[in-house]
Order: sequence, then structure tokens, then C-alpha cells
Amino acid sequence: MLNRIKPFAPHVLAGLASVVFLDSLRFKFTNAPETQVIFGTLNDWAASLGADGLFAQTGLFSQYTIGTAEGLAALLLLAGIHPALRTLQGVGAMIALAVMTGAISFHLFTPLGIDPNNDGGGLFVIAMLVWAAAVSLVAIRRREIGALLTGIRSALMPQGLPTVAAGRGARVATAS
Repeated sequence: MLNRIKPFAPHVLAGLASVVFLDSLRFKFTNAPETQVIFGTLNDWAASLGADGLFAQTGLFSQYTIGTAEGLAALLLLAGIHPALRTLQGVGAMIALAVMTGAISFHLFTPLGIDPNNDGGGLFVIAMLVWAAAVSLVAIRRREIGALLTGIRSALMPQGLPTVAAGRGARVATAS
């Protein structure tokens, strides 16, 4: 039974994370009061550290920037359900992991706290669930992610370029 379910687990995790991300877009892109509280609190905190505007509507980490990253992650996670696009699921999982690591960190280590909207910490719990789904997907798609990173490395550092061997008295070697 487990062997029949196992192939679908990554897609269930991708679907879970995507649903959460896509649902959050309506709050971020409509400037909902809940979003104003969260990003306003973060911006006030950043201002106290000399980085006023960092989380403001035009800031580097605005609700629109984070919402765009969440939307992109959801798109890649869902596209990766198609067998020919599996690598995209890994990329989406890495974006989701980055966004959720930031969200959880800001809930834990800033004045935002785990219950900024008096929802009993529900938003924080959902962030942890999406984080766990993203970690799981990165682990599941590690081969695809590794192949992608190897391809990027190969494209940026072609084999024919000189390399320097490590160690004392090393000589410059060239690929033949």
C-alpha cells in the first residue's frame, strides 16, 4: 500500500504549499488589514535598527516582493507535477524554503511574535507546515536540484578553462 502512495507524496506536499501560497496572495496584493499589521510591525522594527522602509510597500521585502516570491514558488511547485518538469518542483521548494525560513524567523525573533493577528498562532503554524513541506520536497528532489546546480556550474565554468590545484607547489593545469 505504501509503495502505491509514495510516488504521489511529493505532489501532495507541492499542492499543500501551493494552496497556502496562492491563498496568501489575496491578502498581500489587496493590502488587507492583516498584511498591514504584519508588514507595519516589521517595518517599525526595521526602522528602530536604522532600516526604515525595508518592509514598507515599496521596500525591498515588501508584501508585494514576498507575495511575488510565493506566487513564483507555487507556480514552480505545481508545474513540477508534470514528469518533464520535475526540476522546477525542486526550485519551487527551495524558494518556498527561503520564504518560509524568513517568515518563521521574523515571527520568532522580532516584535512580530507568533500571533500578530490574534488568530491563536494559526498563521505561524501554517508557516511551519509549509516549511516542513518545502524541506521534504528539497530532500525528495535533491537529485534534480543537484543536476541543475551541476549544469549551472558547468555553464559558468566550462571545462576548458585553467584550474589551480590546491596545495603547496601546485601548478596551473589545463583540461585536455
